[in-house]
Amino acid sequence: MPNPTASDVHVNVPLTNVSIAFIQQADAFVATQVFPNVPVPNQSNRYFVYDRADWFRDQAQLRAPGAESAGGGFRVDNTPTYFANVWAYHKDIDDQIRSNADSVISMDRDATQFVTQQLLIRRDKLWATTFFKTGVWTSDLDGVAGAPGANQFKQWDQAGSTPIEDIRRYRIAVAELTAYRPNTLVLGAHVWRVLQDHPEFLDRIKYTQKGMVTPDLLAAVLELDKVVVAYGVEATAPEEAATDTFSFIFGKHALLAYSAPAPSLMTPSAGYTFSWTGLLGSGPMGNRISSFRMEQLKSDRVEGEMAFDMKVIAADLGAFFESAVA
Repeated sequence: MPNPTASDVHVNVPLTNVSIAFIQQADAFVATQVFPNVPVPNQSNRYFVYDRADWFRDQAQLRAPGAESAGGGFRVDNTPTYFANVWAYHKDIDDQIRSNADSVISMDRDATQFVTQQLLIRRDKLWATTFFKTGVWTSDLDGVAGAPGANQFKQWDQAGSTPIEDIRRYRIAVAELTAYRPNTLVLGAHVWRVLQDHPEFLDRIKYTQKGMVTPDLLAAVLELDKVVVAYGVEATAPEEAATDTFSFIFGKHALLAYSAPAPSLMTPSAGYTFSWTGLLGSGPMGNRISSFRMEQLKSDRVEGEMAFDMKVIAADLGAFFESAVA
């Protein structure tokens, strides 16, 4: 054995230019990418819903000389409400741990990113359970492997499937019911993987400069403003489990919906997120990060909060494709 040995001349220390942390990109989460965010000063309140049929009914009549004109009105429902629940999570930094940490580790930065990640996962999971499931939208379609029947479509990973026709059909169906054409398509990551290589789309874009299906090209083919792919991931096994398991937060489904460009009076949208910005120190999404001393624990606490409510505003403005791929 040569002397000195490798361990005699070098002592392993933490690298200062690299560390490994699986922090998900912000654009992997869809909760802020689909429906408009409505900043609200109060935790709860009401909003008005105008009766659609009253506005769409053909009621104008010929007016005879000296006679009154035909007239009428419209109904307004003032019972819908929102309530912005406050979701919170914290990470404590113990004095002893802080004092013993190597310089490469920024305890406050790591705690802030960790807490923020927890809240982003929770918000996307709530978005999925609110909007991305059956029983929510007027148009509810089931994907099947064989010949489709009523309220069914052929799964898009099956030979002979027609995703362009399916999506366009329900874009027209929603427009006929509401006079608004859906402008947004939300896809689970596995659905996006299939559509990227689907012959229907490849045939439509084969002469484009890119020559491959991208969300922007998919949106252009379908006459939509945007296609959003849900890449958020969660660990599904408890901490004490012997093996970690992971899965996408969003399943193998698709949602076609009309999303208003921005929230405003008398503007319909399939959904809204009401964010309580009136909570002291909150940002535009009802979010805030606090850092304060927990003397009884001899620790510093980094705490994150998000206060919001997600509401289906107009079920007629959405079409949900369940099990779009097998």
